[in-house]
Amino acid sequence: MLTTDGSAGIADRLAGQCRHAGIDEVRLVGDLATLADLAESASGPVLVTGADLVAHTAVLRHLATSPAEPTVALVLAGPPVPGRTVVREDRGQVVAAGSPEALDGEATGAFGGALRVDPANLPALAAAARAIAAEVVPVGAAAAHDVVDDEPAVDRLFADLVARDAVTFAHRVRLLVARRVAADDDRAAAESAVAAVDADQAELRLSVKERDDFFTTFFVSTWSPSVTKVAARLRLSPTTVTMISVAFAVAAALLFGAGGRPALVAGAVLLYLGFVLDCVDGQLARYTRTFSAWGGWLDTMADRAKEFIVYAGLGYGATQAGFRYGWALAIAAMAVQTVRHMSDTWYGAMHDEAARRPRVTPGGGFGDRLSAASNRVQADVGSVTYWLKRTVVFPIGERWALVALAAALFDQRVALFAVLTGMVLALGYTAALRLLRARSMRVGVLNTVDASLHRDDGPLARALPTLRWPGPLGLAVSAVLVAAVLLAFALLAEDSLPQWTALVALGGLLLAAVGARAAHGGALDWLVPAALRAAEYLFAIAVGVLGGVPAWLVFGYVFVLTLHHYDLTARLEKRKLAPPLHDATLGWEGRSAVLTLSAITGIAAIGMATLGIYLLVVFVGSVALAWVIRPARAARAAGSVGGVGGRPPG
Repeated sequence: MLTTDGSAGIADRLAGQCRHAGIDEVRLVGDLATLADLAESASGPVLVTGADLVAHTAVLRHLATSPAEPTVALVLAGPPVPGRTVVREDRGQVVAAGSPEALDGEATGAFGGALRVDPANLPALAAAARAIAAEVVPVGAAAAHDVVDDEPAVDRLFADLVARDAVTFAHRVRLLVARRVAADDDRAAAESAVAAVDADQAELRLSVKERDDFFTTFFVSTWSPSVTKVAARLRLSPTTVTMISVAFAVAAALLFGAGGRPALVAGAVLLYLGFVLDCVDGQLARYTRTFSAWGGWLDTMADRAKEFIVYAGLGYGATQAGFRYGWALAIAAMAVQTVRHMSDTWYGAMHDEAARRPRVTPGGGFGDRLSAASNRVQADVGSVTYWLKRTVVFPIGERWALVALAAALFDQRVALFAVLTGMVLALGYTAALRLLRARSMRVGVLNTVDASLHRDDGPLARALPTLRWPGPLGLAVSAVLVAAVLLAFALLAEDSLPQWTALVALGGLLLAAVGARAAHGGALDWLVPAALRAAEYLFAIAVGVLGGVPAWLVFGYVFVLTLHHYDLTARLEKRKLAPPLHDATLGWEGRSAVLTLSAITGIAAIGMATLGIYLLVVFVGSVALAWVIRPARAARAAGSVGGVGGRPPG
């Protein structure tokens, strides 16, 4: 939909560009009441733009196909055109919009006069349009512009939508051109700027993330766009590239397991090339605009599966080379990385929730000063401190580079020691800073979602009475300590511990379960999911040690658990529903109880193998139901009532 503020010539040009951008139905809207009617009747995303925007067609296509949800607004750099809306962003979200005076100098960009509204926010869009339309004084036929105090209707509409707490993400324009014009001279200059840029070359460069980590930026992204271009010409899908990268990682793991200098060097090379392809699948999706919830979910799951398969290869190779604790290091690396990722996910969710809320306490505390310092470092792109900050958190590129170099130059044991050391140091650094910043924010996030789902509680936890002190985080931390003590005794005891000690430890572990239905609104409760993951993994490893379970089997069981837990976080990030068979996974406390029973009956290995296979079958079944069977049924149902068209009206 296009509101007709501005030049009719620009409006006609924009309408044609929208069609070329893949939007099937384009409406020129002369008043906001009509726009409200269209928003209420729309069944898919709606793209709204004012008629004063001069831009590449690719800008509109990128806005319409942005994977961000639920609403995305075009945001431009530089000073705004007089009378236009400015915005303030936090972590990519638009948290305020209005006049420059209203934002009191805190604006981070100017509204670009276009936004894509997802179905979730269409009621808010319709309400905002009707509210603004009611304020406009009709002046006959000339009222089609719907301008109050020379402010275009699309600006007022956007500011009102943000004020209604519609979650809105900023879509920044790089390399391409997008400008709002107020006069013919502005229009001519903007059109010349558009013509001067090769849109295809710009889109290829845009396929690379604007800000990435050190290794990826300087050792991958310098040449990966060429691979992306070839993949696009071969008509490979991002999913196909993901699968090829998985194959490279599996081959590298097999070579690491085989051992020997030639195999280790070859494995390192394949690991590097696999990581390049891991970057290319995302670049290809951005270049060809082929985003999908399935592709995003698969990319997240494949990244972790590849990494953990490589750790398995290193663990096996180190064990075969005579190192007793090869599998133990691999298990530790997998568990620590998963706990890190869980805390990363929930810290990000907490930070986003804080950005959407007004401050409840005055600033100036240590956590606030820490946040301000961090923001200054992040803004100083390319500086030494900027790259140090991005590297010290030990992202995936740095992890894979360290593994490849250590394996090629030394051996599997050194590679595992190195990556595990890096993970532990990064976990300590990020945890310390985030605890301080989270305490200053004083925002809960688990209470905004289904806490039981993301805690991964089962029927037993939900049936237990609720204990409100010392709170869900205190109870979860107590479970971590219980599991850690059990593991320590199992490893250090001179004689084998009796199997019933697992039952005693299970009792301590279940203390965390009585916090399942307690309020999760504390400033640090975002740590609960990560703490429960740590408790379950430690307990499973301890039961394995007590029951004499082979280390490779313990690795396999924990690997299956990580798949289940990454499925939950991937769905959170993609705003998807719970896995279809989630209740069948028994919950963290149910699985721990099953392992305990198998240990005290002397069949720990059989119990762990059986439970692992069962959970893997449930996981595969959930994937099939969520991404294959249910979508196929929905498509058949839609076809039976008249068929489905292309892209929803916009």
